[in-house]
Amino acid sequence: MPNFNKVFLMGNLTRDPELRATPSGTAVCQFGLAVNRVYNSSNGERREETTFVDVEAWGRQAETVSKYVTKGNPLFVEGRLKLDSWENKEGEKRSKMKVVLENMQLISQRGESGSFTPPASAPQAATPTAAPAKQSEDIEEDVPF
Repeated sequence: MPNFNKVFLMGNLTRDPELRATPSGTAVCQFGLAVNRVYNSSNGERREETTFVDVEAWGRQAETVSKYVTKGNPLFVEGRLKLDSWENKEGEKRSKMKVVLENMQLISQRGESGSFTPPASAPQAATPTAAPAKQSEDIEEDVPF
């Protein structure tokens, strides 16, 4: 049976990232992300709903997040869902869903001109090159209907 576990989120950090290290020295960073959804209710009233998501980053990405992102900063996150399960002190079973970060993009905040440019010491992500735009007559021929 095929499986697919991929999450894309864009929101603002709800707290400063917490950077820690495993006993083997691997960096792990945990932070919260608030993702807003704006919609119109059945009576036409504009409403907003916020979902709070815990995110966990590992290795170099954990170090990058803790160094360049703070509470309130916008962030685009790509990752996978992970369910943690444990028993509390009273013996009750508990569980929590979180996103394990696989890729991210720092987003410039409103009012800032341009986009975020990390210092030279920060790892650089590859930027895909855009294909040349087609002529309008070419596009019409490509439409399947």
